[in-house]
Amino acid sequence: MRKTLPFLLISTSLSTGVAAQTIPPALSSNLVFNPSFEDYRECPRKIDALGKLTIVDAWYQPTAGSADYYNICGSRDCGVPRNKLGIQDAHFGNGFCGIYCSKTDYREYLQTELKEPLRAGEMYRVSFYVSLSEYSSGAVATIGALFTTDRIGDTLRSVLMDKSIKQLAPGISQTVATYFEPQVVNDYDRVLDDTKAWMQISGVFTAKGGERFMTIGNFYPASQSNVVDLDSLTYLLPGAYYYIDDVSVTCLGCKVETNPESDSSLVAEVPMTYADTLKVGSTFVLHNIFFDYDKATLLQQSYNELHTLLGILQSHPTMKIEICGHTDGHGSIDYNQRLSENRARAVVDYLVSHGIDVRRLSFKGYGKSRPIDTNTTEEGRAKNRRVEFVVKEL
Repeated sequence: MRKTLPFLLISTSLSTGVAAQTIPPALSSNLVFNPSFEDYRECPRKIDALGKLTIVDAWYQPTAGSADYYNICGSRDCGVPRNKLGIQDAHFGNGFCGIYCSKTDYREYLQTELKEPLRAGEMYRVSFYVSLSEYSSGAVATIGALFTTDRIGDTLRSVLMDKSIKQLAPGISQTVATYFEPQVVNDYDRVLDDTKAWMQISGVFTAKGGERFMTIGNFYPASQSNVVDLDSLTYLLPGAYYYIDDVSVTCLGCKVETNPESDSSLVAEVPMTYADTLKVGSTFVLHNIFFDYDKATLLQQSYNELHTLLGILQSHPTMKIEICGHTDGHGSIDYNQRLSENRARAVVDYLVSHGIDVRRLSFKGYGKSRPIDTNTTEEGRAKNRRVEFVVKEL
């Protein structure tokens, strides 16, 4: 049975047919959705070295390193307090996640989108708790939290790097990779070695403005992570494995306004009763649907949005929709037409694989024929690259 988030949804909420409401102070204080990993789509069943974190609301893994989910409802592999990779009670509630922060440069990370972008010049306090698995073969110090304006990720299973293109000469370029610098990181001299109690990592930083994504993990190479071997560990695992729980990001000086017009960053989109907002012919943009570059392969960052759509379809069993794919203005007409069709088909395939009757679904690609913004700027092109659904029948 799927547990649900509170009435506030992550920003992957459908942008049409929602009402703007001011976030009450009690709910707006923590900018992290599902901070203790209590909301999930299904109980965890196994630890898969090549798996993807897809069943925890609002959280996902940004690399090929397989983050894990644990809950008291889980299987023997994924239970709380006992599981395949250790023994630990949750710091809060019934669930938590786990990642390798490693003695080697193998890494796993957790990533989420915040309720609102961080505000330039404001100070934010970050806090989360970690506990070392006693099955580890060592401990590290440098676990931290990185805040970025855009989603970051990689297809590799190593230290997450900041990659950029450097132009060496006309027509000649190379990819330059540097280590990310997390805004908040545990002190190098404080090795996170407790396997019994939860250890808090916290810190305060000043936002540049616009940071919306938070990534948790170890962003330093093994040689700079203060790796320590401990006699108390069983050495059953190949590296330093940590449970993560109870994450918070709070603004220390932000004023909470009661008038949503006074500051749009305090306004959240919350779903109204869809029976009152859905009607035949309504078009809804699916935000945060991501594909591999120039491909129709859905990325795991899309799953939160797609599960929102699944919920709508399940609560309206007679509704039929058409999935519409759109591209920006780059590329030929024929290429964009094929790409948009294939991406729309990928969304339909996903819905069918999760139990939606294919007879309720259709798809169509429009290529670059229906832009909603200019194609002369990156921001405009990003808006034009979109997936929508149109209500055909109710």
